[in-house]
Order: sequence, then structure tokens, then C-alpha cells
Amino acid sequence: MQSTIGSESIVLDPTKAAFGPSDTLRTLGRTHFIGIGGAGMSVLAEMLNEEGVEVSGSDRAANSKTDRLAALGVKVYFGQRAENVAGAQTVVYSSAIKPDNPEIVAAASAGAKIVHRSDILALLMASKCAVSVAGAHGKTTTSSLISHILVNAGDEADADRQAGAKTTRLGDPSYAIGGSIQGSDGVAIDGGHAGSGDVLVAEADESDGSFEKYRPQFAIITNAEADHLDHYGDAERYQQAFVEYASHAKRYVVMSVDDKGAQAIVRALPAEVAARTICYTTQARADIAQIVSLNDANVRGNGTSGTMHKNAAENTGKPTDADAVRPRLVRILSEQESAGDGTERFIIKLPAGFAGYDKERRIPVTLRIPGIHNARNATAAIIVTTLLGMDPALAARTASTFKGASRRFEVNGVVGGVTVVDDYAHHPTEIAALLDAARRRYPDSTIRVLFQPHLFSRTKFFIDRFAAALSKADDVVVAPIYPARERQENFPDITSQVVVDAAGSLTHDPSQGWISASKDLKSGAATLVRHSKPGDVLITVGAGDVTEMDDVMIGLLKARAGESR
Repeated sequence: MQSTIGSESIVLDPTKAAFGPSDTLRTLGRTHFIGIGGAGMSVLAEMLNEEGVEVSGSDRAANSKTDRLAALGVKVYFGQRAENVAGAQTVVYSSAIKPDNPEIVAAASAGAKIVHRSDILALLMASKCAVSVAGAHGKTTTSSLISHILVNAGDEADADRQAGAKTTRLGDPSYAIGGSIQGSDGVAIDGGHAGSGDVLVAEADESDGSFEKYRPQFAIITNAEADHLDHYGDAERYQQAFVEYASHAKRYVVMSVDDKGAQAIVRALPAEVAARTICYTTQARADIAQIVSLNDANVRGNGTSGTMHKNAAENTGKPTDADAVRPRLVRILSEQESAGDGTERFIIKLPAGFAGYDKERRIPVTLRIPGIHNARNATAAIIVTTLLGMDPALAARTASTFKGASRRFEVNGVVGGVTVVDDYAHHPTEIAALLDAARRRYPDSTIRVLFQPHLFSRTKFFIDRFAAALSKADDVVVAPIYPARERQENFPDITSQVVVDAAGSLTHDPSQGWISASKDLKSGAATLVRHSKPGDVLITVGAGDVTEMDDVMIGLLKARAGESR
């Protein structure tokens, strides 16, 4: 991105690293965030504030994030103006900010250091044992699960290992998660925290390629189904970015191989990286072996994974066995749901040699969050916490108490027998997984969805796939597209109606009237409530402000219940 101011050009390149080896948090000076109320920006601002950095920021309007930051003593300005950055030594932008933003222009004129949000996260990672989580879907849930396990069992794991064996302090981790976590008491815990432990858990946003800057100890890839093609252009370039990201891991790569994008990535990994990659899958070994070349220490029986773990603990990450140049495989077995109770039950098969264990281990897991996609997310979390030194059985027990990340199958109320749920799903695969999970949790209910597409470009790329995913629901209302960083005039033919039209040719019961477009969110919410009856489940779906409609629907349901008395 480039803008010309007078005779000078301002270029914003999120893929270019802004800091060198000598830079630390102490060299930032006063740091100003443009768009501080965003999920990713607010987390970093809070972490810097906890680390003692002087932080300020601006946004268009107040929200829960800006309220929290203000309560912590962060100066927040509303409206983006040149005077807001006066005196700032470092100015942080996200990919939604353009070079002609008045605060960018003023910062450039004043000689301030202008950095992308990923530069701040990379700086934070450099001082910790970093675990980064990338992927088209599941980043927030997986990083939240890892943080939950470490927060709730890290001290216990440290005590179990004894002082002589302890290499990393797991308790009180730092985390930078693009959303809140549902606490055990039902109160949301903010996704940013600077802890006293050695571990930092962070989401690695792949949308603009900036995640290639990170040098974590552990790099997780939850999946790599093509997305953000407005930036990458095609699936091949998207996948190559993940190969680069994985290659920067200092110790291990942990990745699912259940989607074709991830399978392409694992095939493209350099041999040295593949040798320290651990793959997990719900598929039979024979099936997955036809797609990617995998080592299974349980089948081979050579125990080289144990050698890998020892070396990884010494931060080399290189196996000593000369032929151990392919990924290891962890299987997810016996996926099942206990009818009606909403849990997801499965077994993780850890092969002999994994993390220094001599024998194969089968770890039973019961999750409160439904869906096989969450079984995958939990498996990644249990693998990486085991590699950090925790007993996998302890990690699994702790995962069973996780209530979910906010806006991930979050039940916000039940009124008159109608359940209201909110979910962040905004990619067709995420929506399909969400609706499959809803069917598993509420097998006898009518599922009604208020869907808000996110980005004109994503809607254009996935029109037919959105329609197919939404057809898993019984009743759907599609709200106007949430534009985020895009403009309608650049996509004149793309509206929510294109999804409705594409769905019209799909087989569905009933075949007519099950999907429609609304003129705005509130009218869509009212339509869903009007259609609902006791026993139904209403789900708001999307990455924009559709989440605000849960309170609207609950209010309408309460009003209707009052009228019926």
C-alpha cells in the first residue's frame, strides 16, 4: 500500500519486518495503535500496557475493547486525527489502515517508527517460548484451549516434573488471542495477558502474509483451506506462505492433515522441517498414507520421536536418526457424541516414542464444545502442551473443563424454549462444521440461522460454497454483507442476494422459502424470531456485528413470551 504526501511516498508493507535483533519492548517508547478497538490490536495494546510500555490508541467509536483499555489506564481517542500521534515514538497499524490515514501521515512527518501489528507480536514472541497458531479455521479456539490448559494445569505440571527436570515455566502464560475466552464462572476473560511464565500463545493471522515474520518455538497449522485470495491470488501462493511459516518454527510444527490444503503443505515441507513435524488426523492411517508420506513411530517401532523430544528440549529440534525425515502421525479415534448432552468424545492415539514415552498411549478426551472440528482443535492443544512437558492425560482432563472461546458456539440465552447461540464462523467450511455440531448437540431441534457474510471478496469467491453450507440449516436469513476493509462500489454485483440465489437450486426440505435476504440485521433478527417456536435454536453467524443481534432476539423473545401470558 502506498500514498504520496507532497514529494514523499508512504509505503505500508505488512510483510516487511520492522525490528532487528537489538530491538526490544524497552526501545518502543510511547506506542500508539490506530484502530485500537479491534480484536487483534486491543490484545497487543493490553499486553504492552501490562509490560509497562506507555500505550495510546484511537478508533472510530467506543466498544467493549476500548472501554476495557481505558479502565486499564490506556489513553483512547475517538476519531482518527493527526494530533493523536503527537509524541508517539512507535505507531502501529493493521492491514485495514491505508497510507493516507491522517495518523499515518502525521507519524511519517514526525519521523515516528511505523510498524504493522505483526511486528509487535513478533517482538513479544522473541522474548518467550512462543506457540503460534495459524490456519483458515480454528485459530482462536485452539489458542484459547492451549492457554486454558496452561493457565489451569501449568503449575501442577511444573510441580510434577520437579525442579531438576523443569525446563519451561508453564504456569501463568502470556497469550494474545483475537477474542475472549469463556471462563469457568461464565464471565469472559479477555484474550490478552502478559503472564509471568515462559510461554506465549498467539494467533498467527495469515490474511496478509505477515505471519511469515514469526519465529516461534512451536508452529501450529489447524488447516489450510484456501482463503484470503484477495491477498494471495490463488491457492498455491496461499499454501506456500504456510510452508514458509512452518519453516520458521524453531522446535516443532504441529498440523492437521485432514484438508487438502494442509496435505499439499506437508508434501512441500523441506526434509529438515518435515522431520520435526507432527501431523494429526481423524482419517485412517491407510487412507492418509495414500495422500502424504508419514512416519508412524508406533508402526516403525524405532522410538526416534523420543530422541526428537530430547533434542527439542535443548532447542535444536533435529532428530539424530538419519532416516527420520518424514512427519510423525497422531490419530484421533472413535469420534462420538453422547446423544443429547452436547459433549464430544474421542481418543487421541499417541505413538510409541512420542514426547519420550516408550509405549503407545491412548488418551480419552471429553469436550464440552461439540463438533469433530473441535476434536481436532483440542488434539493440537494437547499435542503441544505435551511437547512443552505436560502429561497428556493431565492436558486432556484440563481441556474437558474448557467452555469455549467467546463467539464460538456461545449459548447466550434460552427464552420460551428457544435457544440463542452466537458463532464467529465466516468461511463455508466453518459454517458447515458449526451446523454439523449444532445437529449433534440439538438433534431434534429446528436450526434457524441469521448469517452476515464478511467481505465482498470472500462472498464472491465462495458464493456456491456458502449456499451449500447454509443448506445444512432449516431456515436461513442472509443479512447485508459486512464490508470491513472493502467497499461496495468495488464489487457492484455482490450482495447477500447472490447467496440466496445460489441456494435456490439446492435440494432442501422445504424446497422453497427456507432462505431469504433481509434489508438489515434487525429485520433479519425479527424474521428469525417470528418463525421460531419452542425447541428451536437460533444462531447468529459471521465475523461482523451480527453478534449484536443475540440481545435483540432475546429481547424480542422475552416480549413475545410476555404477550403470551
